[in-house]
Amino acid sequence: MAINKIIVLHGLYMSGFVMQPLCNKLKKHQFEILNLTYNTLSPDKSEIFSQIDDFIGNDSAALVCHSMGGLIARAYLDNHSATSEQVEKVITLGTPHKGSMFAKQMHEKGFDVFLKNSVEFLVSDNQDWPYKARLYSIAGDLPLGLMPILQKGSSSDGTVLLEETKLQGMAEHKVFHVSHTSMIYSRKVTDYVLSLLTDPE
Repeated sequence: MAINKIIVLHGLYMSGFVMQPLCNKLKKHQFEILNLTYNTLSPDKSEIFSQIDDFIGNDSAALVCHSMGGLIARAYLDNHSATSEQVEKVITLGTPHKGSMFAKQMHEKGFDVFLKNSVEFLVSDNQDWPYKARLYSIAGDLPLGLMPILQKGSSSDGTVLLEETKLQGMAEHKVFHVSHTSMIYSRKVTDYVLSLLTDPE
């Protein structure tokens, strides 16, 4: 079924503003876009899920998410609204699907003040993808950030470990030579996202 509505979800400490360049490129392909801004430190799940449901209506939809946004998308699918069944694809960019080691270390060291309620999502321990919607997980391997210091010799985008972006049951895992934030603005990543959204499979 052709996808015509796309919900875009940003990551921790961000807003929909950072996702706007990606949204602008998607709009050129006649997609209807909901670039949803939410409070990442105190996400109001019922409000977020209601906005997504209202936007999708009776149409076929996809979720395009950066980092923590992918975990919000998972929570939305877990909520099992009738509308969520119309989500065909979930495309994540740098999402720590298995939970974020970075966030877990902050949590263990008592730095929850910097994470607040985002902990519920970021320290999750997911291992699989059990949903009808197909998951396409995009990862970066340009380690610009603290991760090379926290875990020497690791493969990461500087914030999220490559291993954290993989789940059993995902449709595809694709790695680009980009960092955690730069992947949002990468032409190669955007072209790949567009190819997934326009593929009728």
